[in-house]
Amino acid sequence: MVHSIVEAVMQHAQEQPERKAILFEDQVIGYGQLYADVARFARALTAWGIQAGERVALFLENRPEFVVAYLGTHLAGGVVVLVNPQYRQVELSHIMNDAGVRLCITSTAGAAELQALTIPTLSAVVIVDAADHASSGGNWEHITFTDFMLRAREDGQLTMPTDDAPALIGYTSGTTGRSKGALLLHRNLVANITSLTSAWHWTEHDRLLLTLPLFHAHGLMVGMHGTLFKGATVVLRRKFDAADCLAILKSDPEITLFFGVPTMYARLLAEAKKQGVPSHLPRLFVSGSAPLSPQLFEDFARTFGQTILERYGMTETIMNLTNPYTGERRAGTVGAPFPGQEARVVDVRTRQPLPAGEIGEIEIRGPHVFAGYWNRPDATAEAFAPDGWFKTGDLGWYSDDGYYTITGRARELIISGGYNVYPREVEDVLETHPDVAEAAVIGLPDSEFGEQVVAVIVPVRDHMPDPAELIAFCRERLASYKKPRQIVFVSALPRNALGKIQKPLLVERLKTV
Repeated sequence: MVHSIVEAVMQHAQEQPERKAILFEDQVIGYGQLYADVARFARALTAWGIQAGERVALFLENRPEFVVAYLGTHLAGGVVVLVNPQYRQVELSHIMNDAGVRLCITSTAGAAELQALTIPTLSAVVIVDAADHASSGGNWEHITFTDFMLRAREDGQLTMPTDDAPALIGYTSGTTGRSKGALLLHRNLVANITSLTSAWHWTEHDRLLLTLPLFHAHGLMVGMHGTLFKGATVVLRRKFDAADCLAILKSDPEITLFFGVPTMYARLLAEAKKQGVPSHLPRLFVSGSAPLSPQLFEDFARTFGQTILERYGMTETIMNLTNPYTGERRAGTVGAPFPGQEARVVDVRTRQPLPAGEIGEIEIRGPHVFAGYWNRPDATAEAFAPDGWFKTGDLGWYSDDGYYTITGRARELIISGGYNVYPREVEDVLETHPDVAEAAVIGLPDSEFGEQVVAVIVPVRDHMPDPAELIAFCRERLASYKKPRQIVFVSALPRNALGKIQKPLLVERLKTV
């Protein structure tokens, strides 16, 4: 049994060095070459002076150097800090200083963004796309990736990380206050990917088309981890483009897996109407990171002839629940716990477990659950129940046959006139209306009801619906107290990098209107 993802890569490199690991643009990287680069980066880190447990930030878009630096940091005993390449000075300053980053791997553009910041712990920035030699900027040294790799000493000793060694810090989306760093250990990563690859029948013969960003759990800790853990192959792209994806699926019949978020699937559907559906399709399409509406689920199945497997996860726990690989993939649900993991629904006030059919907060327990929030013992203590269950902050319920349904975040629950209104339920109804492209339901203060239900709608192009008609549409399909009392039309909903709707931004905007 391996104890880390980098150990799995080493084993594959020893057993099948020529086996393809990463296909990126015109590069074909085998497992032998990948591990050699990883070991060289680890030796360079050691020669540079990294100490066990020190933090190395990856502020970088999708490219092979990301994978090399990620695994190389682990092999050198460092802790990776994942940073969204879209972040700018405010977010960057918080994460870099909160994590106490010593070294940052980034691009020329990323280095420029860091320039104006004050980061006392940062000693050097390694730039992957720079051709010049070392320079200085800010209060730290600038080094090209090539020059940094040349610092490696061939006699440098390398030791595989242990189970309980810290592996990475992933910052939560921070929808309430400053984002917190979730610290995951190597055993958390291995436990989760072991369960996931078993549940999804992932083998070394699979080939994944990966367009998700590697700074995020979905792209890195599902897509890349699964590939490297099993010795499979990944076709890595810098970013998602629907036309590009369909073109790759048409030209590469060996692709067996595709992972995406609902927005990607909506765009794939639209693109398929233009250029048709490929004759060869992956054996598995997986969706996560944001709710997949039943309407989109059905539309995709009808067009592509396959049902999407929806799952549920989060930064602190990676993957928690999954629809079955074999069996019913039920629209609107996220299935049951992965092998070796547990889930339950509890009353948000008493914290007592609830029976099937009742809505409460979902709690998770298992070897995949993170160690705690970085330098936040208060937040860590608050996040865990005394018996070890992690409080996800997500509301949901489970059916008699064990399928879980997410109804929204606990903080997004709307209490109107004393009644609980779950936004997801209203959104799913609205998105079945032919004139509604997307819907986000929020609660706004109301002097009479405490909160009123407000629907923010992106209309279908050239089909502006009548607000009264949409309210009546909901009233016919839901209890009257759940219908929106106000309809707001927008051209687009605010989203984060993974396509998740940022409802707190909508609340703030509409409060000031």
